[in-house]
Amino acid sequence: MTGAQADRPVVTARDVMHPPTTTVERGAHVAAAAYLMKQAGASALVVTSDDVDRQPIAIVTDADIAQVVADGRNVDTTRISDLVGTTPVTVAPETSVDEAAQMMVTAGINHLPVVQDGRLVGMVTMQDACRGLLMKQAVPTSSV
Repeated sequence: MTGAQADRPVVTARDVMHPPTTTVERGAHVAAAAYLMKQAGASALVVTSDDVDRQPIAIVTDADIAQVVADGRNVDTTRISDLVGTTPVTVAPETSVDEAAQMMVTAGINHLPVVQDGRLVGMVTMQDACRGLLMKQAVPTSSV
């Protein structure tokens, strides 16, 4: 590692995430999820478990909602549980933005829930990760 690289701070998921993240329950209608996304200005919602811990169990994106509409399904009767797939990839707040970005590229995802002690604490989007990578690349200014 060169001296300039060593001077650059480690940028983490905590530095670029958006807390708090809007969540939705499995039993909610797709129309409710679309409304929540619009109100939050979000492109995805985290689907949480029904237990007290409310752990992330899936992600619903604007693309998922668009697919429901494109398929001609009724957003007022289609439930989130009809859309959700596998448990989402998650990261800890201390995860470096480099690792988070690599995980998103490898998994082909644009949203990465940030979890601490089993609880959802935020969301890193691909845009957030890119911003973090650019922050990392910024050359530190030297004092004279």
